[in-house]
Amino acid sequence: MRADAQRNRDRILAAAQDVFAEHGAAASTEEVARRAGVAIGTVFRHFPTKPDLLAAIMKARLAEITARAEELTGDPAGGLFAFFDELAEIAAATRTVVELLGMDVADPVASLGGAVLPLLDNAKRAGTVRDDVRLDEVVALLVAVCRGGWDADLRERTLRIVFAGLRGHQ
Repeated sequence: MRADAQRNRDRILAAAQDVFAEHGAAASTEEVARRAGVAIGTVFRHFPTKPDLLAAIMKARLAEITARAEELTGDPAGGLFAFFDELAEIAAATRTVVELLGMDVADPVASLGGAVLPLLDNAKRAGTVRDDVRLDEVVALLVAVCRGGWDADLRERTLRIVFAGLRGHQ
């Protein structure tokens, strides 16, 4: 893909994430084009249908999340907790996209297991997560948090409870 075409695609995806988060199912591709600073034809050249655009948003978000998990492995004590925080926030921002795709949030979150495992192992070695916590349990907690649909305050309070359970009595 030419550099200018890639820049347009990236701008379209960034604008689409914002537009769908703000307007939900009523979001229009015309608004996406306007915010991205491109013609509507450019949007349709990259994403012929709204479901194509939504799927591309999810694919991009999953790639970002996976990359972020890799970055967070450099923080053995807090990486897993930072990942929980960030993933919960991203899930809240992309809830409309997931719903419009008719997707169960469990599938994309479960696919992150390989990225979460080093975070979990590091946290155990650092002593910030109990030794008996298993990956499937962490993924189940991530799925639950991502399904929540909670406002920021409830999400924050819920994460504090989850984190306390992961830490146990230390």
